[in-house]
Amino acid sequence: MPKAIVVNDLGRMAYRDAWELQERAHEQVVTGGSEAIFIIEHTPVITLGRREESIGNLITSLEELARRGIDLVRSDRGGDITYHGPGQIVAYPIIRLAQHRLSVSGYVHRLEAIMIATLAELGIEARADPQAIGVWVMDGENLAKICAIGVRIRRGISLHGLSLNVSTDLSGFENIVPCGLTGRTVTSVERILGKNVPKLPDIKQILISRLIEFLEVS
Repeated sequence: MPKAIVVNDLGRMAYRDAWELQERAHEQVVTGGSEAIFIIEHTPVITLGRREESIGNLITSLEELARRGIDLVRSDRGGDITYHGPGQIVAYPIIRLAQHRLSVSGYVHRLEAIMIATLAELGIEARADPQAIGVWVMDGENLAKICAIGVRIRRGISLHGLSLNVSTDLSGFENIVPCGLTGRTVTSVERILGKNVPKLPDIKQILISRLIEFLEVS
């Protein structure tokens, strides 16, 4: 019988430190260890995907990023450029796709479904976009991204994952063309719900429940 997925809420952590923990967990899963989900808030950082051209979507100079206290990291995940910072929930599932009967594209769509279900529980109607990976909501008259997804599958096991803007300072995204999508905007749970936004720990628990529920379905 498969072992239960172990969930670790690591609080606030620098991106590079969290990446190192993911790599260690990945090796443990490769050798038969329990699958894991890391829940993290990152200190301010802009991450680039594997594609070299993603650096072209960085608007702010390296010197200015340093002045603003924003790190820059070239990741090995899929996707383009994004921003992580306090008030954003990041989830990194380290799971065996075959064990959950998931293809790579099926896994990405499962993550989208997890986030749509999480937001529905918060009273927010969200959707996937066939033209752009991630989860989107109406912010006024504009369709805006509220959740970014970028994964890496190595030896059949996932790395990286998704990020949900809850009370994130959205000005961090002004340093980039988010996900390389010109003309698209980003938003947050707090911006959509205003004063009715639940506390971050409560949203974490909803997301964790949906992750376990949707990933354990086979």
